[in-house]
Amino acid sequence: MIPRIAFTPGEPAGIGPELAVKLASSPRTPDIAGAQIIAIADPELLQQEAARQGKPLQLLAFDPAQPAEATPEGSLHILAVTLAEPSSPGQLNPANGPYVLETLRVAAEGCKDRTFDAIVTGPVHKGVINDAGIPFSGHTEYFAEQAGIEKVVMMLAADDLRVALATTHLPLKEVSDAISGESLQQVLTILNRSLQQQFRIERPRIGVCGLNPHAGEGGHLGREEIEIIEPALNALRALGLDLIGPLPADTLFTPPQLARCDAVLAMYHDQGLPVLKFKGFGRAINITLGLPLIRTSVDHGTALNIAGQGIADTGSLIAALSQAIELVQLRHI
Repeated sequence: MIPRIAFTPGEPAGIGPELAVKLASSPRTPDIAGAQIIAIADPELLQQEAARQGKPLQLLAFDPAQPAEATPEGSLHILAVTLAEPSSPGQLNPANGPYVLETLRVAAEGCKDRTFDAIVTGPVHKGVINDAGIPFSGHTEYFAEQAGIEKVVMMLAADDLRVALATTHLPLKEVSDAISGESLQQVLTILNRSLQQQFRIERPRIGVCGLNPHAGEGGHLGREEIEIIEPALNALRALGLDLIGPLPADTLFTPPQLARCDAVLAMYHDQGLPVLKFKGFGRAINITLGLPLIRTSVDHGTALNIAGQGIADTGSLIAALSQAIELVQLRHI
């Protein structure tokens, strides 16, 4: 089969348009060469960026009624969404906040009606979308709302390391209150099921971090492990889940422990992601688990400070495309 992958470049003033042009103009690696890649974006924005880079770009009109075809090098298939106002690299414009969300909506609708097999997202700028008067906390939450799903899980991956998050974009002072036995069981159930169904791991082994230093030190450094985390893990073990922990994060994120795990659950954003990005920055990706669609993403932000300079690295985008294609192929096994 030829997977159809919707690609949303994200914030038009960031490096997303540059990544799109570089993706088109670079030699295709074997893992993405056989896919149809459809950019959902403003065609003029991409052509302007191609001219800035001095690279030819052929945009092929996407026709969902035609059989899928691999996108040739030097080109992208395009499904046009028009900017509200012209965009300049590095200069945020709230007027284009609705444009960014419209690209995401079109991609999500396309997966819902099976026009697309998966979505790969470029970086968005949450602040400018909110400045446009649109409440927006991130891709993960947006796609969950569009799909009518109450609970999804953010997982990042780099090489053989997968790190899922019990909480996502919260101030640190709110993390403890956001962790409950019920929420942990929901997250771990989704993570376990996704590893089985999407990644074809028959019996996943999941390492679970404690919340506090030294996983609470037997209650001396916090009681969340004793009162919340351990009871939740024991309840899931009774249902057959293979769980390790809770262990101190600085113990779990060591090579001997990671070798035992198919994935790690971190309690909060900056507990798990610095380790993952240190291991695989430039190759790391974001995967949303629990959705009725496949969605992967780059692991970096809009990089406004280098937008338009031609120095953005496509490594994370290529990895996100490769992972999306692999998940589509596994789904059809």
